[in-house]
Amino acid sequence: QDLSGSMSSQAQSRIQKIAGHLLAASPAAGGSCPVSRDSCPVSRASGSPAAGARGGCPCPASGSCSRGEPACPYVADSVKAWPLINSNPHVVSTAAPLRVVITGAAGQIAYSLIFMIAKGEMFGPHQPVVLHLLDIPKMVDSLKGVIMELQDCALPLVRGVVATDNLKEAFLNANVILMVGAFPRGPGMERKDLLAKNVAIFKEQGAAIEQFASRDVKVLVVGNPANTNCLAAMSMAPSIPKRNFSALTRLDHNRALAQIALKVGVPVQRVHNVVIWGNHSNTQFPDLTHAHISHYPQEGITTPASSAIGDDKWVKSTFIPDVQQRGAAVIKARKLSSAASAATAVVGHVRSWLLGTRSGEVVSMAVSSDGSYGVPEGLIYSFPVTCKDGNYTIVQGLSVDEFGKGMMGTTAKELLEERTMAFELLGLKL
Repeated sequence: QDLSGSMSSQAQSRIQKIAGHLLAASPAAGGSCPVSRDSCPVSRASGSPAAGARGGCPCPASGSCSRGEPACPYVADSVKAWPLINSNPHVVSTAAPLRVVITGAAGQIAYSLIFMIAKGEMFGPHQPVVLHLLDIPKMVDSLKGVIMELQDCALPLVRGVVATDNLKEAFLNANVILMVGAFPRGPGMERKDLLAKNVAIFKEQGAAIEQFASRDVKVLVVGNPANTNCLAAMSMAPSIPKRNFSALTRLDHNRALAQIALKVGVPVQRVHNVVIWGNHSNTQFPDLTHAHISHYPQEGITTPASSAIGDDKWVKSTFIPDVQQRGAAVIKARKLSSAASAATAVVGHVRSWLLGTRSGEVVSMAVSSDGSYGVPEGLIYSFPVTCKDGNYTIVQGLSVDEFGKGMMGTTAKELLEERTMAFELLGLKL
């Protein structure tokens, strides 16, 4: 109030803004409004990406958080987001849901993934979804239990769930497809036998994407061999832009970040811009040449990861093989393959792709090569990328030494061999 006892215009404006947030937070509006919850710069700093909380909130660690102002985290989100993503907390109840397909939906990875998506971790806290859960006929009954659990969670972003073994029902009008299911490698199985099994699966599903999915659908292949499975599906959907397909190397990317953080002794959120080149296999090249560590060795200083480590022998003899073989190490220790970490990587991959990467942030995605860095065109090859508006851009101009070029060539050679086998199985010409 001013000295006369009247309420100032500034105070009136502030009350109106708070009222707007409270209205948006009501159940009728579809859930809580995180903007009002984040209005304190201190709490916002604890939720920023640098602090490693709240699953990748794009807001800076300081600045005003009033509704509609530039530093508001969810207004900022909309600047880089795919146009189909709703980032407005005030229209959740009327926002069009995304139709999200998860194949292999009764499996381990999918069980973690489904609930992460349903809680808003992939598309943000204001984007409703309809989940399409696809699996083979004998697994559909088990999906009924997953549906019951989703219902029991009472998650406001879930507008519907479809559980099916029918490709048309699964892929019809799909906006995002997460191809998690694949035929696993069994004892004594040769690589060509594994490719034959999976090429048949992804050929059929790729044809269904071509026939039934939305024309701007985004497709992420997770099931291994992910790069070549992605190539098979993409080849069967010629009307869908090639840049709408990608394969998962974010898990390898996250593993590399974690190994550097452990070596240097810093929180993992301070490690940035590692690169995974090539195939999601033990020929991949985890590259820390361009990575850096923020606030190290003290606040305000950024140090190249290679300088912070200062041990090239460790990089070549420990870091690279540990990242390459981490999946096998998990299986040996756990007697099961990676599940929660894989689901987390899927969420991170799609979130970066569709909500955008932060300024200066580089992530790894396996995408159709355009010839960058001498990689043969058309291979599904992991590159460093940045993302905006639902599109990725391959980062250009990174220097690669002779050792790195040799590693990149080895993994490209493996992918070329896989492509030759896959195209023979698909009946396609190179």
